[in-house]
Amino acid sequence: MANAKFNLSLPSNEPVRSYAPGTPERKDIKAKLKDLKNRHIEIPIIIGGKEIKTGNLGKCILPHNHGTVVGTYHKAGEKEAQMAIESSLKARRQWAEMDWQHRASIFLKAAEILAGPWRSSLNAASMLCQSKNVLQAEGDAACELIDFLRFNAFYTMKIYEQQPPISTAGTWNRLEYRPLEGFIFAATPFNFTSIAGNLPSAPAMMGNVALWKPASNAVYSAYYVMKLFQEAGVPDGVINFIPGDGSQIGPIIMNSPDLAGIHFTGNTATFRNMWQTVGNNIKNYKSYPRIVGETGGKDFVFVHKGSRVEEFGTAMIRGAFEYQGQKCSAASRAYIPRSLWADLKDFILEEMKTVKMGDVEDFGNFINAVIDEPAFSKIIKYIESIKDSNETEIVCGGNYDSSKGYFIEPTIAVTANPHSRTMEEEVFGPVLTVYVYEDDKFEETLRLCDETSPYGLTGAIFSRSREAIALAEKILVNAAGNFYINDKPTGAIVGQQPFGGSRASGTNDKAGSFLNMIRWVNPRTIKETFVPPTDYRYPFMAKE
Repeated sequence: MANAKFNLSLPSNEPVRSYAPGTPERKDIKAKLKDLKNRHIEIPIIIGGKEIKTGNLGKCILPHNHGTVVGTYHKAGEKEAQMAIESSLKARRQWAEMDWQHRASIFLKAAEILAGPWRSSLNAASMLCQSKNVLQAEGDAACELIDFLRFNAFYTMKIYEQQPPISTAGTWNRLEYRPLEGFIFAATPFNFTSIAGNLPSAPAMMGNVALWKPASNAVYSAYYVMKLFQEAGVPDGVINFIPGDGSQIGPIIMNSPDLAGIHFTGNTATFRNMWQTVGNNIKNYKSYPRIVGETGGKDFVFVHKGSRVEEFGTAMIRGAFEYQGQKCSAASRAYIPRSLWADLKDFILEEMKTVKMGDVEDFGNFINAVIDEPAFSKIIKYIESIKDSNETEIVCGGNYDSSKGYFIEPTIAVTANPHSRTMEEEVFGPVLTVYVYEDDKFEETLRLCDETSPYGLTGAIFSRSREAIALAEKILVNAAGNFYINDKPTGAIVGQQPFGGSRASGTNDKAGSFLNMIRWVNPRTIKETFVPPTDYRYPFMAKE
């Protein structure tokens, strides 16, 4: 039994390695890429620590070379989903009763393993099957996941420290932070390995058990994360790994009376359907499930007159096209004053001539492939709609080719209609639409920006005027949960910019902060009276 107060120091962010020519990390990652690419792995379902193979298989392919298969994975169905629920509930009591410092130490160990011997493996896995360049993989699969694990442990400690400030004479008031009663359903996206690791592990760190369904097109890297957790000592059944089709797994999980919470990142429509299902089933649950979700975005870059073209132009290119625009935070619409449009257009056209696209193993490539054929088809429909439009024209890009990999040129369009499809709808690909506004309509256009999209995730303002920045902050107060001043609207760092948005973008429970961690506990107030009264009568009742 722990009889001391344990303390964790405030973590530092994991340094991002450069992978510049001649560096040891560049040599290591190239070797690991070759190793993983040249061998095929079979990925099982993992329930209660046991590997299960159903024979219902899915493929792990390289988006930039879709003829290459580096793995197959077994899909869970209804039977396996029920098994996972039972396994989680069996593991729950012992895990919930474990002192917090022991739970935290397991995930801190995972962070150290990832920072050291597992770094190249997880980065390479993310590069291959999610088509990330080396910097995108390093910042995601290594650094951000390490940061999640370390900072979440720190926030766990801080939450437990919060106690009632007052206990009157003869009493002692306390708060106990109980894990939720049941299991957490963690449904994770393809685009960030770190998010895939965080969604089951954050609730688990607070004493919960989790069923983890990774995105079908990112099972490969998710499996490596699951093995990392096992290597660090996460007990069997605390996190159960159940890749498979949502249509098969979802109903079993969502209809379980023991569903205690949902930790989700992904499609807006899917999240709304999950929320609706919870509402329809509310009478059947043992408790009200906690619903935490981060969904889509229609993120903006807004430029004020007098801004430096090189600054916001670079932010637009990086913000819109890093990882092929497959970030919920990616810049998807831009508002440019007419006085700067010509210079911006010239700058972008020159810069885009230098942008290379291709295989992740060629480190000269800035752009790689989009994730799969459905994503490819969806994005090119938007591009073709621009080509068919009388109001919008392509400035650069607009070409695509899926013969070898799912490659789409980074595409910039300019529109005369601020409510065109690509100004309002989430594309989730390398497409940026520009609306040129009159310089004297800055405030009016800010309000237009606020009212255009149903989302409220990220946005950026570029200005050299403090008055303009202050006005943008005020008008766009609900337009972005992560708001950037003179910077691109992507790249939130754990411990620095807690991430999340509202409106149609989610519940804004800020991954990478105590705000997310506290959602996974159910506090109990305890009042202890040392000498209880023995007479029901109060002084006011005495006779005059």
